[in-house]
Amino acid sequence: MRTVGLIVEYNPFHNGHSYHLQQSLKITKADAVVAVMSGNFLQRGEPALVDKWTRTRMALAGGCDVVIELPVAYATQAAEWFAYGAVSLLESTGVVDAFCFGTESGQLSPLRRAAELAAHEPEPFKRLLKERLDTGVAYPQAYSGAIAAYLAQQGDEDSAGFSFDQPNHTLGLHYLIAHRRLGSRMEPYTIAREKADYNQTTITDVRIASATAIRKLVLGEGSLAEAASYVPTSTCDLLAESIERGLAPVSWDNYIHPLLHGIVTRSAEQLSQLHELAEGLEYRLLQSIPQLADCTFESLLEQLKTKRYTRTKLQRALLSVLLGHAKHDFTAEQLRSGTEYIRVLGFTDKGRELLRRMKRTAAVPVLMSAARPPQTYRYLELDTAASAAYWLGVPGASAADLYRDFRDRPIIV
Repeated sequence: MRTVGLIVEYNPFHNGHSYHLQQSLKITKADAVVAVMSGNFLQRGEPALVDKWTRTRMALAGGCDVVIELPVAYATQAAEWFAYGAVSLLESTGVVDAFCFGTESGQLSPLRRAAELAAHEPEPFKRLLKERLDTGVAYPQAYSGAIAAYLAQQGDEDSAGFSFDQPNHTLGLHYLIAHRRLGSRMEPYTIAREKADYNQTTITDVRIASATAIRKLVLGEGSLAEAASYVPTSTCDLLAESIERGLAPVSWDNYIHPLLHGIVTRSAEQLSQLHELAEGLEYRLLQSIPQLADCTFESLLEQLKTKRYTRTKLQRALLSVLLGHAKHDFTAEQLRSGTEYIRVLGFTDKGRELLRRMKRTAAVPVLMSAARPPQTYRYLELDTAASAAYWLGVPGASAADLYRDFRDRPIIV
């Protein structure tokens, strides 16, 4: 059974995701899909609109055969480690033959060329990156600029003119860098995103909109009924059920009070020990609190914003405060070691056959529950703690929901 891997968040699963999934099967000639999906907190440093179990149901209804969880230690990282964690997890299953990701252009060659040159970060590239960072440019822009400049230095003018600064080109580049660093046997593919850009907040098509635009509708700038045209019926039904039960929609505002508590009860020294807090951001955090116009997440971000810190960078730092993620758990050495386990969130009948193979071929243990793992996994501990924190911000959640990671078995459809 030829299998394609997808790296996803499905926040929520929409028509564009359905297109990507079907096209991925088509161009890779695959028979089955394994999706690596972020859990309850996401790459932009924000909580998911709806919990990972509901999003797993969306994924299975949408055509995925097995859904496995990307640990929060990777799921909430910038592109480099997000990509590394996801690609290493797909590789570790031993059953994935190819992986396919969406990009703005649908062009793989320039990304592969850049990945070949940048995978081991040669000194000339590091110097170009440092020069750009020293000007105060945010890291993503500095990195894409350094890549283009380095390619030009190497005489590859065609690749140097490629738009590496586009969000999905950036992610795609890091998927391919991870692929090379890991010596992965999986074959990479890309397809062009259909109609809606990754960060697009407006809707310009009658059928496909970005997850960002759909979330805006669900979070109050519209309604679920307005979003219904842009998501499969199964997604709409699952969202409606979650909203009715008080389990969605979830946003940063659900966590503003525990977040503020996490800031004001720590000293600058204590804050500086948290992941993503550096370059004096801990002082800026403490100084911002008395200046807040009100106790909302947007008010806090407004106080913190500078040219140097992107919204996403700030959200990741604030997420570290909320979850108590310490620097010592996120060293490059630890992250480079890859995932130590595969956590299964759900599967179909076809996926059951894949899982049988996976249990024989996987490089790491396959876990069907967080309860009683064969050994202690630090990143699994971070996952279960993050999930409990997520449920604390969900109005309709019960005390039992705090322990769903230990109680719930994979979803089977």
